[in-house]
Amino acid sequence: MVRLRRRERMVFSGFTDAEIEKLESLYTESGDLSVNQDFCQKIAKSFSRSAGRAGKPIVKWVEVQSWFQNRLLFRPVRTPSPSENVREINHSSDTSNLAASPDDSGKKMANETNLVHKAGEKIRDLSELEFEAKSSEDGAWYDVERFITHRFTSSGEAEVRVRYVGFGPDDDEWVNVKNDVRERSIPLENWECQKVKVGDVMLCLQETKEQTRYYDARISDIKRKMHDIRGCRCIFSVQYTHDESEESVRLQRLCHIQ
Repeated sequence: MVRLRRRERMVFSGFTDAEIEKLESLYTESGDLSVNQDFCQKIAKSFSRSAGRAGKPIVKWVEVQSWFQNRLLFRPVRTPSPSENVREINHSSDTSNLAASPDDSGKKMANETNLVHKAGEKIRDLSELEFEAKSSEDGAWYDVERFITHRFTSSGEAEVRVRYVGFGPDDDEWVNVKNDVRERSIPLENWECQKVKVGDVMLCLQETKEQTRYYDARISDIKRKMHDIRGCRCIFSVQYTHDESEESVRLQRLCHIQ
């Protein structure tokens, strides 16, 4: 039986009310730090994996950054009170405070790290993550609908019985948790082709006359080409890890392994 999971690229249509509320909270706490790329990437990742985004397109970090940039641009300008001006003058005239100013940036970075950690706390809630599992039947990777039960082998290794997306109980399998279960791989967008390097291991759609399935594959060569109206035209040479066969594929057949 051929198992082919769907990996559509849906168009981002905006943040949910809960996400906007979280962005507002982060903006209030982090200020200018919120436009930092690493900061935005972590927020986008936590949003994309949340239960509230189930069935919706993933959030890109540039969309988070754009939201913060617009928020900063239109933030209200507040005139400081006379007492605040006095405090600022006194602070600037104190040489000991000036000497300690480099530590303030360190504190801001620490605060940023704490904020990112708080924003990503829900990531560790397994109920909000999407997983994929490697089938013992053919060695291909499939999306997991749910984990039914678990057990431990005589060697002490954990196994789970998985239900695959789009399949019934007859296709349930026991898989090794450590080696055969991971977070769901994400399709690459056209602009992400520059992130793919020779030697990277990606999830790749293998198409043959007999089957069409997803397997891990190592990038062996890349031919960079100019993009056009159709998107990325680069050619990626891959070698599948399960049978060592080789072929050339487009970016649309590659997924980033989490």
